Amino acid sequence: MAINFLGIEVDKYEFRAFLTAVVVMTIFIFSMLYVVGARRSDVPQCVNFDPSYLKPRVEKIDDSTYQVFVVAQMWGYQPSEIRIPVGSTVNFYVTSKDVVHGFMIDQKDINMMAEYGNITKRTVKFKDPGVYTITCHEYCGVGHQNMQGQIIVNFPQAQ
Repeated sequence: MAINFLGIEVDKYEFRAFLTAVVVMTIFIFSMLYVVGARRSDVPQCVNFDPSYLKPRVEKIDDSTYQVFVVAQMWGYQPSEIRIPVGSTVNFYVTSKDVVHGFMIDQKDINMMAEYGNITKRTVKFKDPGVYTITCHEYCGVGHQNMQGQIIVNFPQAQ
């Protein structure tokens, strides 16, 4: 049985498949717009490589802003423990010394890749005190499951 669609004879099952595809694509597009707009999701920035980024450190810019330079390597992060006060805004610069690693902060919308020769940057605001675990989510070798770090929020003095 055929259906007349815009002056074209189309099989009813082909028409249903076409209609289903249009509905699914529409839902997908609106879902993406929702995530970008309402959830204020952003994409990590790529920064030009400079050898100074290979030195792990925490730098205090002002009373509430910090820059953290994280170097991932088999099988850990340097610095492995980051201490900052509540309410701080932190710019994370992440790179790797060897293979591809992941950099995911639990309880935050942070999920970055650490790649050798590339610097990835994301900015995070830590409003609540607590211990935030950093986890590698990219398989990087036999010690991958133990690759974790910590961000400790609620210290009056950063390291």
